[in-house]
This record gives sequence, C-alpha cells and structure tokens, in this order.
Amino acid sequence: MMRSTNESKLTGFILLGFSDYPQLQKVLFVVILILYLLTIFGNTTIIVVSLLESKLHTPMYFFLSHLSFLDICFTSSVIPQLLVNLWSPMKNITYSGCMVQLYVSLALGSTECVLLAVMSYDRYIAVCRPLHYTVLMHPHLCMALASLAWLSGVVTTLVQSTLTLQLPFCGHRQVDHFICEVPVLIKLACVDTTFNEAELFVASIIFLIVPVSIILVSYGYIAQAVLRIKSASGRKKAFGTCSSHLMVVIIFYGAIIFMYLQPAKSRSKNQGKFVSLFYTVVTPMLNPLIYTLRNKEVKWALKKVLGKIL
Repeated sequence: MMRSTNESKLTGFILLGFSDYPQLQKVLFVVILILYLLTIFGNTTIIVVSLLESKLHTPMYFFLSHLSFLDICFTSSVIPQLLVNLWSPMKNITYSGCMVQLYVSLALGSTECVLLAVMSYDRYIAVCRPLHYTVLMHPHLCMALASLAWLSGVVTTLVQSTLTLQLPFCGHRQVDHFICEVPVLIKLACVDTTFNEAELFVASIIFLIVPVSIILVSYGYIAQAVLRIKSASGRKKAFGTCSSHLMVVIIFYGAIIFMYLQPAKSRSKNQGKFVSLFYTVVTPMLNPLIYTLRNKEVKWALKKVLGKIL
C-alpha cells in the first residue's frame, strides 16, 4: 500500500474534467477563456478605479477591492490548468501542482465566504447607523476585519488540505473533476474517510452557515430600517447601497452551499463539475459587472477615470 500510495506523489494525477463530453471541450475552452479574460479585466478595473478615485476611498470600496483581488487570484489558481486540460489530450497535473491548487483555491474560497459576511456588516452600519458610520467603520477596524477574513482562509486550508493530502490514494490517479478539491480527493482515497467527511462538513458549517447567518441577520435589520424610511426616494437610495452586495451573496453562496453541504459520496459527478464550474468561472466574472451596472458611484468614477486617461 505504501508503494502504491507514493505512486500518486511521483506521477501526479489525471484530471478527467469534461472528458465525457469530447465534442464540448473546445467550446468550453473558448467560453471559459473569454470569461476568464473578462474576470481579470473587470476586477482589475474595480481595483484601479477604487484606488484612483478619492470619493471611493470608503470602507465599502476597500472591501470591494479585496473581493476583486480575491476573484483574480482564485480564478488564476484554477482556470489556466483547466484551459490546458480542455485543449490538450493529456489531462495530467503533477502532485505538487495539485497540492498548490488545493491549498490556494481553498484558502481564497474560504476567505471570500468570510469577506462577504464582513461586507454585509459594513452595509448594516451604513444603513442602520449612518450618522456613526465613519466613526464605527474606521480604517483600523476595516483593516482588522479584512485581515481576519484572509487569516481564516489560511487556517482552514492548512487544516483541511493537509488532512486530505495525508489520505492514502493507493495508486488511484484519475480525479473525476477539473480541479483538485477536497471532496473529490476524499472520494479518491482507498481508506475509510468518515473523519475527513465529518471534518469537511464542520468546516462547511463554519464557513458557509455562520457567514450566511450573519448576512441574513444584517439584512434583516437593514430591511427593517429601509421600511421605516417614509420617502420613496430614501428607500430606493438605501436599497441601492445594498442590492449589488445582496446579488453577489445570493449567487456565490447558492452555488457553494449546493456543492459543499452534501456528503462527498452522494454527489453525482456531472452535477459537481458544472456547479464547480459556475462558482469558479461565472461568479467571479459577474461580481464586477453587478457592482458596475447597479452602482452609480462606480459608474461615475469609471467615467471620470476614463475621461482623464482619454
């Protein structure tokens, strides 16, 4: 068993990805490449505009810049390898490459879960405590909250990824997915994985259910505050400050919860692949689009920056 376990480390893995759909792979390559370029462009634009425009030097856009940077790093840890596998008949990934992808993507995904909860708290303060907003959301607190999000992602990947990579794979090299993820590697193991599945479920509760609960509570208070506003224009303005974030939360958490809050061995392989493809490729591309189209401040700042450049 030791020799066959070490074989995976020496030869790496085969990411089967969408091999069951050979006629679809070239189409997926073109679509995913376009979405990846749009993701890089859109999120980079958000970061640059937030840095250059002084009116966007607020906690909301501070956290939004972190979210955009996260999306750039997350997609870049997954999509290049996916594109190579879609284009090439060889689907190999080295053991070290799989390990890096596992650690980095899990860290960034977990960080985004916490960061979205932090952003909902920021929106709660902005709507429910507007007169105290600048006092409560001071730069030191914003930096501490952002650091907490990043640190939590690092801690969870050090625990989950390390436990997963310690499992013996007994020479099993074919990963029926396009990415090295904890659930698919657990499924590949040749020993009892009850402990790993339980640990994954607990981590999912911490990084999915707890942030979602914070978001729901925050938006519950926000809804109450908005309904107390008498003027229609005031309600529209208050809702407009939160609608973009709420849309991002629904899209992101909807896909993640559907994927992770199931036992690893109960998922159908095609279901897991396409849900993962959605939150890996589509969601990061939608974030800057949603914030740009539904936010007058971002659109105004973008026009101003482009006007200076042109």
